[in-house]
Amino acid sequence: MGDILGVGLTHFPFLNNKDENMTTVLKAMRKNPNLPDELKEVSGWPEAMREEFGDDEGLSAAQKHREECVQEFRKLRQEIEEFNPDFIVVFGDDQYENFKEDIIPSFCIGAYDSVISKNKFAKNNVWDEDVDKTFKIQGHRTGGKTLASDLILDGFDVAYAYEPAHFDGLPHAFMNTVLYLDYDRKGFEFPLVPFQVNCYGRNVIAQKGGLPDFSQELSKEDLDPPAPTPKRCFELGAAVARSIKKSPYRVAVVASSSWSHAFLVEKNNFLYPDLEADRKLYNTMVHGEYDYWRHLSPYAIEESGQQEVLNWMCLLGAMEELGYKEPTDSKFIETYIMNSSKTFAVYK
Repeated sequence: MGDILGVGLTHFPFLNNKDENMTTVLKAMRKNPNLPDELKEVSGWPEAMREEFGDDEGLSAAQKHREECVQEFRKLRQEIEEFNPDFIVVFGDDQYENFKEDIIPSFCIGAYDSVISKNKFAKNNVWDEDVDKTFKIQGHRTGGKTLASDLILDGFDVAYAYEPAHFDGLPHAFMNTVLYLDYDRKGFEFPLVPFQVNCYGRNVIAQKGGLPDFSQELSKEDLDPPAPTPKRCFELGAAVARSIKKSPYRVAVVASSSWSHAFLVEKNNFLYPDLEADRKLYNTMVHGEYDYWRHLSPYAIEESGQQEVLNWMCLLGAMEELGYKEPTDSKFIETYIMNSSKTFAVYK
């Protein structure tokens, strides 16, 4: 009978880089030609945002943000080491990296033997590693195939792949997860099964899963079909838990994403995250209020820039199936200026 450890963390790209680059997205969004006049100057920002930006344009805040995140990465690494999984399943999004115009699956399991990958954000990286440094990530083809088989027989027509399609290695949601769980560069020996979730839905091709292009305005006709619903992600997570429980494997099931992303929150002029919505999500998560998550409107998720939280929907669906009412440990790290608040969790 299988056993499961639940883990949630961020794959925020700029934790790869040095502290002075942590506000890169904010700097880009300040160039928005449609930014209201009152927000063009720091004096017009919310008070907490002004305080975080400070007199050094966020450098001190970035240092503190990194320290808090790295502390959590180390805690999660210790939990995984103690659990000693046969492999790790990571729910992560693809931002126009491995999946492009020829196919956008709602869900795809990477049943790889292994993959050679680079750090997509290696320039000016915090470890001072060569930009061409490669990492060999061990996969678990049998585990991935077993999971895909069980899900298909359970009514989930997931895609699967034995090798990457368009991207040379692992997309950043998965690669950054590896890099951060090995922040101290001890080595990452755990086999990985990347489980792609089409979080970006209507923007995955139209916006190439990235920052908005202020030189053009997208119409409804320009947008793509939607992402899978929170309810479906919950159901899929539950099916993943059922598959693992009847298997012989010990598996760490990981949700990898930050929560609301400033560059997706139009109502905040793409300048800062939807912290109110994030706080609500966190408070309901730590109290095990799964129905709030399951029944979130896809449009509310888009409005709050929480697209990547679908990865967490899959995790919480698995945890509910196991009867875990609340996380064993969790942390919510709030920020206005580092693009997205970061959440960490352990279920065991």
